Amino acid sequence: MSGPRILALSGGVGGAKLARGLSHCIAPDDLAVIVNTGDDFEHLGLYISPDIDSVVYQLAGVNDAARGWGRADETWHFMAALGALGEPDWFRLGDRDLAMHIARTQHLAAGRSLSETTAILARRLGILTCIAPMSDGRIRTKITTTEGELDFQRYFVERQCVPAVRSFHYSGAERSWPSEALTNALHSSRLEAVILCPSNPFISIDPILAVPGVREALSSLPAPIIAVSPIVGGAALKGPLGKMLAELGREVSPVSIAKHYSDLLDGIVLDEGDRRHGPAIAKLGCAVRFAPAIMTGGETQVALARETLELAASFCPAMASNG
Repeated sequence: MSGPRILALSGGVGGAKLARGLSHCIAPDDLAVIVNTGDDFEHLGLYISPDIDSVVYQLAGVNDAARGWGRADETWHFMAALGALGEPDWFRLGDRDLAMHIARTQHLAAGRSLSETTAILARRLGILTCIAPMSDGRIRTKITTTEGELDFQRYFVERQCVPAVRSFHYSGAERSWPSEALTNALHSSRLEAVILCPSNPFISIDPILAVPGVREALSSLPAPIIAVSPIVGGAALKGPLGKMLAELGREVSPVSIAKHYSDLLDGIVLDEGDRRHGPAIAKLGCAVRFAPAIMTGGETQVALARETLELAASFCPAMASNG
């Protein structure tokens, strides 16, 4: 094999749902899911990688569907005991989830890369699809707000996204490099499509694009690049994207998503309820497909993945023959 047929770029919850749908439509050797690590941080002596865990838990079928993050059937005895000792408990680690962070930290301490560690742990959970970080270098999302610059998790979890956003910076990106899995995918002779999952552009997809050489490689690909809008009906389905767009003076609509990726995008999938935005996006030279975009369970994840792949196949006839 010389690389995957489909490359998916993903953040956390929304991206993980589509990644799971794609994994049910595409053979494991044909799909690579590259995940944002700008949210990663060290906490309580542990290496935490929230977006990777969201994707891994989704594809392993052990995610908490109600919360949207973490593991199902979670308990919180560790956090209760930690708080009782007066230690920091603002970032909640469930008892089952804690096992992943401890295992990851041990593997990294033994000298393995984040890519190697992710592959090992994913396969132990029965996942055959390639899940890999965007880079094995240290890249951290910093958010400039009305309260000054905040580390991502301080803004997102501790401050609950309250401060108004002004700009984003991906610290360390300029000194980093694409992971081996991302490099292989970008140079795959079999690559037929790139999917930008319905993740927050600023804090999930842009950190991946900030890795040196990635945006340039995507721009030169003959394969189509297809996005799935994370904005549905004038709001983000999960997270602070709608608030961020408004604070940056942008329209809270799929049009802003299409404009944000305008130098890369060939097509975009919108929710059926957002048909009124189709003409404005078409004027940008971007093909539009409408489909039910709210993923409430496994069947809807697969259905949206199929719609996305069908839009990609309209640019790449070989995809239809490959199935």
